[in-house]
Amino acid sequence: MTESLTTENGRQVLRLERKLAHPPAKVWRALTEPAQLSQWYPLTCTGIDLRVGGAISFDDGEGTTYSGAVTELVPERVFAFSEESDLLHVELRPDGPGTLLVFTHTFDDPEMGPATAKGWRNCLAELADSLDRSTKD
Repeated sequence: MTESLTTENGRQVLRLERKLAHPPAKVWRALTEPAQLSQWYPLTCTGIDLRVGGAISFDDGEGTTYSGAVTELVPERVFAFSEESDLLHVELRPDGPGTLLVFTHTFDDPEMGPATAKGWRNCLAELADSLDRSTKD
């Protein structure tokens, strides 16, 4: 596990790497199927149009909805999307029988760096747990 928080072009870039004990195809489904994404992502995913430019939508469960767009898509390798002004980018790399997940979150507020890192650490731990609980490879 590695992580870094840097500044690029005036924006904060948080990068986290996690080794997962599951093949890229299984991890891909956890990233791109709304029901599975909702198990670990901080908001409930209400829909994904899985193509570059396609809409992705979320609900915070308290009456607020968020929308974004898929910005990059290479099946079982790269999934990236915007959410408000943030950009989330996930790359999957085969790693023996498992997967190396490289997660990058680009955002504006430098004051939010530590809290953002802590939140994503928790979310990625929940991703690993949800993959472990899932019986579908």
